[in-house]
Amino acid sequence: MAAYLQWRRFQFFDKETVKEPAGPDGVKPFALPPGITVCDSGRGSLVFGDMEGQIWFLSRSLQLSNFQAYKLRVTHLYQLKQHSILASVGEDEEGINPLVKVWNLEKRDGGNPLCTRIFPAIPGNKPTVVSCLTVHENLNFMAIGFADGSVVLTKGDITRDRHSKTQILHEGNYPVTGLAFRQSGKTTHLFVVTTENIQSYTLSVKDYPRLELDTHGCGLRCSTLSDPSQDLQFIVAGNECVYLYQPDERGPCFAFEGQKLIVHWYRGYLIIVSKDRKGSPKSEFAGSDPQNSDKQILNVYDLCNKFIAYNSFFDDVVDVLAEWGSLYVLTRDGNIHALQEKDTQTKLEMLFRKNLFEMAINLAKSHHLDSDGLSEIFRQYGDHLYNKGNHDGAIQQYIRTIGKLEPSYVIRKFLDAQRIHNLTAYLQTLHLQSLANADHTTLLLNCYTKLKDSSKLEEFIKTSESEVHFDVETAIKVLRQAGYYSHAVYLAEKHAHHEWFLKIQLEDIKNYQEALHYIGKLPFDQAESNMKRYGKILMHHVPNETTELLKILCTDYRPSGDREGSGMLEGKKANSEEFIPVFANNSRELKAFLEHMTEVQSDSPQGVYDTLLELQLQNWAHEQDLQIKEKLHNEAITLLKSGRFKTVFHKALVLCQMHNFKDGVLYLYEQGKLFQQIMHYHMQNEQYKKVIEVCELYGEQEACLWEQALSYFARKEEDCKEYITAVLKHIENKNLMPPLLVVQTLAHNSTATLSVIKDYLINKLQKQSRQIEQDEQRIKKYRDESTRIRQEIEELKTSPKIFQKTKCSICTSALELPSVHFLCGHSFHQHCFESYSESDSECPTCMPENRKVTDMIRAQEQKRDLHDQFQHQLKCSNDGFSVVADYFGRGVFNKLTLITDLPSGKSATSIDAGLQRELLIHTKRST
Repeated sequence: MAAYLQWRRFQFFDKETVKEPAGPDGVKPFALPPGITVCDSGRGSLVFGDMEGQIWFLSRSLQLSNFQAYKLRVTHLYQLKQHSILASVGEDEEGINPLVKVWNLEKRDGGNPLCTRIFPAIPGNKPTVVSCLTVHENLNFMAIGFADGSVVLTKGDITRDRHSKTQILHEGNYPVTGLAFRQSGKTTHLFVVTTENIQSYTLSVKDYPRLELDTHGCGLRCSTLSDPSQDLQFIVAGNECVYLYQPDERGPCFAFEGQKLIVHWYRGYLIIVSKDRKGSPKSEFAGSDPQNSDKQILNVYDLCNKFIAYNSFFDDVVDVLAEWGSLYVLTRDGNIHALQEKDTQTKLEMLFRKNLFEMAINLAKSHHLDSDGLSEIFRQYGDHLYNKGNHDGAIQQYIRTIGKLEPSYVIRKFLDAQRIHNLTAYLQTLHLQSLANADHTTLLLNCYTKLKDSSKLEEFIKTSESEVHFDVETAIKVLRQAGYYSHAVYLAEKHAHHEWFLKIQLEDIKNYQEALHYIGKLPFDQAESNMKRYGKILMHHVPNETTELLKILCTDYRPSGDREGSGMLEGKKANSEEFIPVFANNSRELKAFLEHMTEVQSDSPQGVYDTLLELQLQNWAHEQDLQIKEKLHNEAITLLKSGRFKTVFHKALVLCQMHNFKDGVLYLYEQGKLFQQIMHYHMQNEQYKKVIEVCELYGEQEACLWEQALSYFARKEEDCKEYITAVLKHIENKNLMPPLLVVQTLAHNSTATLSVIKDYLINKLQKQSRQIEQDEQRIKKYRDESTRIRQEIEELKTSPKIFQKTKCSICTSALELPSVHFLCGHSFHQHCFESYSESDSECPTCMPENRKVTDMIRAQEQKRDLHDQFQHQLKCSNDGFSVVADYFGRGVFNKLTLITDLPSGKSATSIDAGLQRELLIHTKRST
């Protein structure tokens, strides 16, 4: 129970009497029609009922309108808030005959609202006075309370008779003083309060189960339903206390003393109109005496924040209505007093002036003030406490501003060494909310060290990973700078700041073994990057262990924890070529690493093989022990023969030449088919037999080797007759050089005599003599053949041709008329000729050969045209070589022999072009 006497009072509402618009007589207070008996509000109007049976509507512009609803009087009104539906109870005739009428305010009937339903308000057959009325906002329930203790419930569409059902829900011995529907989800409850008890009915369940909530009640108009801010509780105002009820139990109560006359709920406020002086009423049911003119006090209670938002005295209050965002107090003298709530900021400023910051905070929260507004209140509260010297309390308020107030505002206030523990608390909260920057982390760590609070420091850096609310990297830097290496290493390892862990281990602690072991536990990408960064340092201090780790990293790497496990994860491998610079000053380890890579990974990068070859050649060149040198020689040759230097042939050759590795040079020359270089190498070393061997081995692939060998021996002044003879013999067999060129070449050798080339020249002349004889015989044969062909052509031109063929040249069947005959001697059935012939003027049998000849003639004629064009371009061009190269590439100089070359001395122009074509065709036919 809360005693309201302890609650502070404020004037959070502005009171103003509603006045009519200015007229000729000035401004006058607005006056209500006389005889008002009942009031309600909603849908943008204040609604009144009077003793004459009229219903009045007052708009916001103070325009009154009315219509005759009943013949006698209006006793009850209920205006729905979500629908333009008005329910009323009144009398059309004398006696106890109350009628319920439902009005649709949006529809008109003769200028008045449409009455959609009329029915008598009688519980059973016994007439009684209606005491209260309520309607559910979904238009499916209407409840009417009576003075005899009965409650009638109408279920269904309340605007129509046909779709609704009326029944007596409650019967009792005490007058019903209040009704209220409560909707929670799909559950509907009806609260019923009498002068002696309070009950609730569950309307969403069959048979409407009833539950008695309390054994005391209240007077008329002394109950109401709160809004969701108070969980839709039913409020009952007795003379001693105000009680709040849930559908199934009683809630809190407040000790608001005094005789209650009117109770309403408005925007989270409880409005109570009560008598100013204490005294018991004449009748509990009556609640108030209209004729009593005692002063009445209106209190507006904020139940959530426990203060009185407004209180004022009025004369004879008729009712309190809420509409248009304000409260309107109607008094018996016909005046209307508007209570306009002050804005939130004004109310807060009033509280600030009284230093009521806690109350301001609660008020701001209940008004759903945004976080910025709340933060400003916390700041002002903190400043107030700070100025009073309550630094502990101030820092708690400043902590509540985190996220809105700039941290530097607070930090500057507490930088004094005496306030360092307050600053530490603020910075800790700043980190917990993950709003600290690097400077805040640095400051907090410095606070810990200044306070020498090692336990706090340990707690700060050893929080679990899910609770880390600070910049770990900044903390590591500060701890490292302060010399807390173990703490910094712990933090770096826990939060996977691998670079910082390795940097501290290698640069500060100098623990190279631990750093190498740590790298071995990292994921592949991290291990690879850190070995590239710190590999040289580790190689210098722990070369063997570093080399082993690099071997694993470049072959089948798994973090050390995974290596000991089941090995389910597939290993990764780095590019071994990228780690060669790590071995800058460790050639022994480099050689072991490269040899390991070539053994276990045949597809290692080319750079690995190149470096290994260079390393082996260096060792071979500097080795003095012959046995070891021979071993190194074999290793280098084996590596060269591995086939890994095909793409970098020239690089390997340069390496061998730099280190004077002769066998390697010769091998690479051979692999690169550089046969001339091989021979020149032997020539430089005057190894005559080797020169001949090279010619014999590679002469078939490169014939000019024999010519170069002859030229080489010809320039030697020594007796090289044996070698010259061997070369001449091969040149003669392969006809590699003209005899005159051979003689000219040997003329440079002063020791070479005619006897050296005597046999060569004799054999050459004999071969040429035999060739001349063969050519003369061929010429005679061609002349005789040409004479015969000319005679045959002449006969064809002048003598008749007798066709004696008896079989078709296509189907080989006996010839039958009609038939087709050609001068070439072929005969065909006409139907065979028409089926196989492509042209009516050509023999199908001879046509393929004839076309070959005509194509050759056409090509010769085209080349003749090209010859003229070529001569013209050659004369006009500045670069004749480019022209020759272009035509050579187009095949212009390819020699085409149709039958044979003309005998020497005889011009081609002496033969008639037409005769030549006929000779060609005839020759092809005869063949």
